[in-house]
Amino acid sequence: MRPVAWLRAMRLPRWTPRLSTIFFTFNALILLLPLGGIVLLRLYESVLIRRAETELVMQGAHVAAVYLHEVQRELSRSPARESTREPYGIPVPRSFRRGKAIFHPLEPRLDLAVDPILGPPEEARPTPEVADPVARAAGDSIGPALRLAQRVTLAGIRVVDCRGIVVATTRTELTLSLAHREEVRRALAGENVSLMRQRVSDEPSPPLDSISRGTQLRVFVAMPVIHGDRVWGAVVLSRTPQAVGQSLFNIRWYILGGALVLLALLVLLSVVTSRTVTRPVAELIRLTERVARGEKGVVSPLENPGTLEMRRVSEAIARMARALEERAEYIDAFARGVSHEFKTPLASMRGTIELLRDHLDEMTDEERERFLANLEQDTERLTRLVTRLTDLARADVIKPRQDVCELGPVVAAVSERFRCAGLDLTLDHDEQARAVRIAREPLEAVLTNLLDNAHQHGGPDVKVTLCTRSCRHDADQPPYIELQVRDDGPGISEANRKRVFDHFFTTARNRGGSGLGLSIVQKLVEAHGGTTRLESEPGRTVFTVTLPAAPEG
Repeated sequence: MRPVAWLRAMRLPRWTPRLSTIFFTFNALILLLPLGGIVLLRLYESVLIRRAETELVMQGAHVAAVYLHEVQRELSRSPARESTREPYGIPVPRSFRRGKAIFHPLEPRLDLAVDPILGPPEEARPTPEVADPVARAAGDSIGPALRLAQRVTLAGIRVVDCRGIVVATTRTELTLSLAHREEVRRALAGENVSLMRQRVSDEPSPPLDSISRGTQLRVFVAMPVIHGDRVWGAVVLSRTPQAVGQSLFNIRWYILGGALVLLALLVLLSVVTSRTVTRPVAELIRLTERVARGEKGVVSPLENPGTLEMRRVSEAIARMARALEERAEYIDAFARGVSHEFKTPLASMRGTIELLRDHLDEMTDEERERFLANLEQDTERLTRLVTRLTDLARADVIKPRQDVCELGPVVAAVSERFRCAGLDLTLDHDEQARAVRIAREPLEAVLTNLLDNAHQHGGPDVKVTLCTRSCRHDADQPPYIELQVRDDGPGISEANRKRVFDHFFTTARNRGGSGLGLSIVQKLVEAHGGTTRLESEPGRTVFTVTLPAAPEG
């Protein structure tokens, strides 16, 4: 046998997880979502890049202000330039002129998901040109300060004159040209530039606690030095942003504390959820198992269901258990009644058959006819009983439809049939009672059983009246049809009035009564939204049935 077929033949039970496991798993997944977002979308790395950009902008603004001040001071010391009156620097294009505004804030705008990462920066190039003397003097003044500041800021800083020649630097590019770089070219045109470039390093990744950074890109910020409408130079800054791993390592204790808090909340939520859901479910399972074992009266709504849905489920299960108990009691009583009703005629038939088998040759013709007549009566009684049981079963499961029946022809036909059977019947039909919400067949069954009950119990000279009326309680209520069967028989005792609608209860068993007719009437009427009422006293018995009237037209 192949392994797959062998496993199928084993029919291993399917694994079903606990609710507590599901809740804990879902909560754990929710906890991991932020971390997954950081890894997948690189959001945190963009934040670090913007933070590096912000720091470079702040440093560049200070360096540009100091350089501008130094250039102004050098210009004031140069009498030759003062005599020529030539404007210093190069003009700013109109698109980048600042106007008369006092403040010029710069917002960080780099986005790792949108902005491109350019190639590695080109090295500074030698140039035959000579740096402007004023710019060179100003650069010499601020150069030592830049190198001292780099020990704290870790940023590379270069100051170029209006032709792109380095006049101050934290490195060794002094007197070399950076005019060929994109960020320098745009800054000398008056634009503030921020961009990212690839960082190529032959050194291994630094440890997490090192000040060196292992990020594979570098942020560049170039800011023009503008005085009036002319560019006097530019400040170029660069820095490697902090790596995500290093940043997380630096705040590892805060992350660990937050994780512990989230873990505690997760455990708390899982415990609360488990007690709120799984505990009531376990209680319901225990109660339903007791019902399955046949215990009665053990199911009731949970006192502490935990949730609204669980309360509704427990109430529904309690109602279902009560309905099952009532149904079981009904079936048990019904089975006992059926057994009793069948036992009497069957015993009589068995006795008659034994007499005929043992003494058939000794009997006279009259005796044989009498015994055969008894057999025929018992057979008819069983036939009527089976028919009534069938009618009761149909009435018990009938589902009312939107059937409409004309009342007049039905009551006329049923009345005529009972008159032909010898019943003294008077029909009092209200012409306003035209149509009723019930099919013809169940309506005939209701009238037939009521009239048959009056015929059997009223005596040989009973007078019966079948009355129909169209009624309405008030203008806001829908109309209904009232059917009454009245007789002047001996009436029904108070003790029997409470039992007339019970299955198999009858006082006319010797006259062929089965005790099912009134039960069938009650089931049919209730199934169609109606009611059944009994009033009785000596010399007067009234059965009143109400059914919804059909709308006119």
